[in-house]
Amino acid sequence: MSTCPLAFPQSLAEKYRPRTIADFVGLEKPKKILAKFASTPYPSAWLFVGPPGVGKTSMALALANQIKAELHHIPSQKCNADAIDKACHDCWFVPLAGGFHIVLVDEADKMTPAAQLALLSKLDATAFPPNTVFIFTCNETGNLEPRFLSRCRVIEFSSYGMNGEIATFLDNVWHAEGGNGNGPDLARLAKESRNNVRDCLMRLEVELMAL
Repeated sequence: MSTCPLAFPQSLAEKYRPRTIADFVGLEKPKKILAKFASTPYPSAWLFVGPPGVGKTSMALALANQIKAELHHIPSQKCNADAIDKACHDCWFVPLAGGFHIVLVDEADKMTPAAQLALLSKLDATAFPPNTVFIFTCNETGNLEPRFLSRCRVIEFSSYGMNGEIATFLDNVWHAEGGNGNGPDLARLAKESRNNVRDCLMRLEVELMAL
């Protein structure tokens, strides 16, 4: 009897998650900046700011994949001083692939004040872990310390003007997944989802199931 695990189908959001920087819909300025950075990475801290579902975390993962970095992912709302200390401690060791570490902190605007204070010293030149890139994502910066912000390179992720590109992308997905010519109004779907690509793909998945 076979003991191989069952293979379950992927959601559309996961199946069509961008794997490289160039794969993203829209986001031309972030893609240009990060493609240049990926060609010659260096120890630094970045803050990706923008609405939910625009691709901030996926872009960080794509960057990690592109530069073959060892990833240390601190999930949303779990960024406390202990988590920061552990990630930074691990970054003092040589990365598994011999290149860079990436410390990814999701929803950094929800991290504890103690975590922000811990980061102030970690992000200073004298204490910065070697061969490490910090990437923080957030929806807005109101809860972040000015001193913390001053240590990060900020990239704005905007969904403005992406409606047409998202509709074209959804049309390609629709037909690739077996959709017929009587599909939903994809431009309207993108607009109603506020150009949230993840939300669009989940709604498209439901429409495909109704065929």
